[in-house]
Amino acid sequence: MEDFGVYAVFGVNGPPQRLLSAEGSCRVCVAVPPSVRQVVLFSSGPWGERICVNAELNDAERIPITIGKLTPYNKCLSWEQWEEETWTDSVTLNVTLEGGNLVKADWSEPELILAVTEYTPKDTVAPPAAREVNGKRKRERPSEEDCDENKVTKRGDEENLCPNGPAEKTTPVRKARGQTRGGQKLFSSGGDAAKMKGPANGAGEAQGMVGRTPPQSAARTKSRQTKTPTQTAPLVSPSGRWGQTLCPIDAQTAILIGGQGARMQFCKDPMWKLCTEDMSWVAAETLAEGPTPEARIGHTAVYDPDSRRIFVFGGSKNKKWFNDVHILDTQSWKWTMVEAQGKVPPLAYHSCSMFRGELFVLGGVFPCPNPEPDGCSDSLYIFDPHLSIWYQPIVTGDTPSPRSGHSACVMQERKIYVFGGWDTPVCYNDMYMLDLGLMEFSAVKTSGKAPSPRSWHGSAVLSDTKFLIHGGYNGNNALSDTFIFDIDTNSWTEVTLPQLCVPRAGHSIITMENAPRHRFSEEDKDGDADPASRTLLVFGGGDNEGNFYSDLTTVAVEELLGAL
Repeated sequence: MEDFGVYAVFGVNGPPQRLLSAEGSCRVCVAVPPSVRQVVLFSSGPWGERICVNAELNDAERIPITIGKLTPYNKCLSWEQWEEETWTDSVTLNVTLEGGNLVKADWSEPELILAVTEYTPKDTVAPPAAREVNGKRKRERPSEEDCDENKVTKRGDEENLCPNGPAEKTTPVRKARGQTRGGQKLFSSGGDAAKMKGPANGAGEAQGMVGRTPPQSAARTKSRQTKTPTQTAPLVSPSGRWGQTLCPIDAQTAILIGGQGARMQFCKDPMWKLCTEDMSWVAAETLAEGPTPEARIGHTAVYDPDSRRIFVFGGSKNKKWFNDVHILDTQSWKWTMVEAQGKVPPLAYHSCSMFRGELFVLGGVFPCPNPEPDGCSDSLYIFDPHLSIWYQPIVTGDTPSPRSGHSACVMQERKIYVFGGWDTPVCYNDMYMLDLGLMEFSAVKTSGKAPSPRSWHGSAVLSDTKFLIHGGYNGNNALSDTFIFDIDTNSWTEVTLPQLCVPRAGHSIITMENAPRHRFSEEDKDGDADPASRTLLVFGGGDNEGNFYSDLTTVAVEELLGAL
């Protein structure tokens, strides 16, 4: 195995089979034997100028079940049937090589279809009761701490699906606890009702929205995925998605991680770098070394300016839940995965705030065994990166009820304001404040017109005393309204701007500094940051019609504050 090659192992007893080589085709399609319930894909040999290997597991209709990518830094992928509910018979593995001096790099060449029997030893035996892996597991009902990141969740109430995901033949419909309404359209073009505790992302009808991902028929989507090279051609900007994170790392740079796109498929372009100086995107997945986080939604990503590192925690992918911590060093561009001590449950749609170098994780959804519905958490967990340990602080006061899909804003480096969220079937619009000095929660009595109950909304700090809430999902529809909260007066003010008139949920909102301006005095140099020099950016989200957004909407913070 001295030369470069891409190999696959089908089943626990299968031998490695070479799929791609330095002298062969750049694309291949392999029929996965029906008895196989595990697939491992890996590379061997020097990569040279090769960029990446894109891999898809497709169902019988050539629709992707799951996707992955090999890079010079991440040379192995694995899939198991229990993680992918649409994995049945007639599954194919599609592998495409990008970059390097390909001998046969012509995209018009046909894919090489390999016979099933060529790559399945006769003595290969499927794991015992393989078809029952997708069913229930009997065990005692766990607390949040007892949950494991790879637990099989119930068929009834899963948090990692769009609440109104498309009702495909290969995707069983799951209804949320207490959810009886049908015919909703959030993230679908005719799907059934919500299937989870966390609301879906919405972004309603908006004519002329730049970067909008238009709805597509299944036939057209399938054709693009299997018959053209567009899926592997270099992209100039992220695909439409929801459930991602957008994390600023300096005055003009932000990192986009994860998300889920159309047809409830995880994005093939999971990591991007945004330069706000010219609003350009750079695909960043292959730029960083180390073990990148597995594709996911409902995770959080926060930046520590002191260590210049991004911390990614939690999230979910189909039936797989995560409680891992991945750290991206933005100086060396290297990923590391933390082997943390202490207990923290697998969580998704939680909030995560950075305070004095520690991660404050509140709420979220955690998996429970069949047939129990997934649970919402009301616990606060803190991660100490210096000791690589999780712990639960002693918290007093009036704590928020269990919830997910809420927002949390750190204000004046001493308070965290928690707004909204839901615990199926109830949506909230209440406000709580955590005093970080006293570690005491209190309910905030507000005045003015408050936002309606919602979750999966966007939030951003505008100044020392004000933060913004935009959009979200109320259990039925995506929302488009915008509110600003003043912590000095505990009052809400609704603002209306044309840039923020599109209903959407599951989107990301951040504020970024504009390009530095010439300073004319020492007073300007030493003074506080002028709100006029900052811009609010909105990315992604989905709407009630099954559309997912890939646009970047910008609003001057000065304009927002001036609308008060």
